[in-house]
Amino acid sequence: MPKDSVVNSKQAASKPETKDTKGLTATKEADFSEWYTQLIQKAELIEYSPVSGCYILRPNAYFIWEQVQAFFDGLIKADGVKNCYFPLFIPESLLTKEKKHVEGFAPEVAWVDFGGDTKLGERLAVRPTSETIMYDAYAKWIRSHKDLPLRLNQWNNVVRWEFKHCTPFLRSREFLWQEGHTVFATKDEAVRENYKILDFYEQTFRDLYAVPVLKGQKSEGEKFAGADFTLSCEAFLPNGKAIQGSTSHYLGQNFAKAFGIEFVDEKQEKQFAHQNSWGLSTRSIGVMILQHSDDKGLVLPPRVAPVQVVIVPIIFDKGKEEVLAAVKVARIALEKAGLRVHVDDRDGYTPGWKYNEWEVKGVPVRIEIGPKDVEKKQCMVARRDSGEKKPFMLASLGKEIPALLHQFQQDLLTKAEKHMVASIVRVETVADAVTHVENKKLVLVPWCGETSCEERFKEKSGAKSLNAPFDQPALKKGQGCFACTQKAIRWHYFGKSY
Repeated sequence: MPKDSVVNSKQAASKPETKDTKGLTATKEADFSEWYTQLIQKAELIEYSPVSGCYILRPNAYFIWEQVQAFFDGLIKADGVKNCYFPLFIPESLLTKEKKHVEGFAPEVAWVDFGGDTKLGERLAVRPTSETIMYDAYAKWIRSHKDLPLRLNQWNNVVRWEFKHCTPFLRSREFLWQEGHTVFATKDEAVRENYKILDFYEQTFRDLYAVPVLKGQKSEGEKFAGADFTLSCEAFLPNGKAIQGSTSHYLGQNFAKAFGIEFVDEKQEKQFAHQNSWGLSTRSIGVMILQHSDDKGLVLPPRVAPVQVVIVPIIFDKGKEEVLAAVKVARIALEKAGLRVHVDDRDGYTPGWKYNEWEVKGVPVRIEIGPKDVEKKQCMVARRDSGEKKPFMLASLGKEIPALLHQFQQDLLTKAEKHMVASIVRVETVADAVTHVENKKLVLVPWCGETSCEERFKEKSGAKSLNAPFDQPALKKGQGCFACTQKAIRWHYFGKSY
């Protein structure tokens, strides 16, 4: 993937875009890193900042995140979750209260030691995640079973000082996300919510991003630090790599015991609460980009596209007024249908150059209207995904274009689903697993569940454990682990991953 040093803001600024440099010059297959770096800049999603690993989300990218916010926020609010906000800075004494949690995050924590020129009495962590500062407050708020459940979420930024190569969207030092933190009286209630939230995440990926995911439980070695278990949604991309899209953690009573989150139950006995935490971040935008985009640039699912339809007038001196009048009528009809429309009537640019620019930006549908089209009371409509181009009657655009966009969204999902299904191979030996991973496949293997076995296979193949599917195939009697001599306890997905 592109390194943070590939392009910096000064280099980008020194070479303003011209008509000759608008399109991508690298291909996804031949030079994946350069292709991705060019795409996210030329599609005006990302600008590099002076701080390595921290990126500027331009309006085109932030709009996508706003659609995700609105959609997921609607799901959780309808289910009873409320939004809140907690401080960015976390005292060191709070961050270190849960031992496994702080050990998991210690290498990624950014610290504040000074306020101006004054050394602080206690170091402050820049929020890597909010369990510790939120649970300190929860311990004050929860006294009785009547105070439960407590189900809060916040939309915020977090900082994780990654030492690996940073990549916009996929791995950055600061990113945006939502983090839900919920408290229940019983384990059953917490676990039910844990699975429900994962269903909400799957719905978000499928309905907005047109990305199918594999739901399952992470291994002990890959679970969230401080959790009893972690559930995840994993996507599998056309380049043969998996990527974690979202996670939902059952924290058990670990944090409740560390922070004193206790309540008096109906029998007037003190109990420690059961907790969950769950999150979805702007990494999901990167998942979508890598899933759908091509050598021409970005391919956006219509539901998250800032511009769903671009209209390009084909203007000559003769018939100019008639063309512009037809464009206006088409725009009004599409906007009345609830679509996000842009008319590109800029002077000084050829229609071909405009087509190229909007293809780079991933606009799902392009409409071309010229003098001959006006005479025929029609327009030419091009799809960004397939490149298919055919005439539509101007009078029917208000009905036909929304239907086309709906089909576009479904076709992207269907294509991605077919790729995922075709990429999963069930094998029972380490040799077969290595071969298929090298051939850009995702392997489903019988596994003993031991971390040492997992680590040895990763060293051998470069593949890591992803998750164990909820719908487990039956293990044969006496089924052995694919990678060692122990008995298998479950089927598990392994693959190369970001």
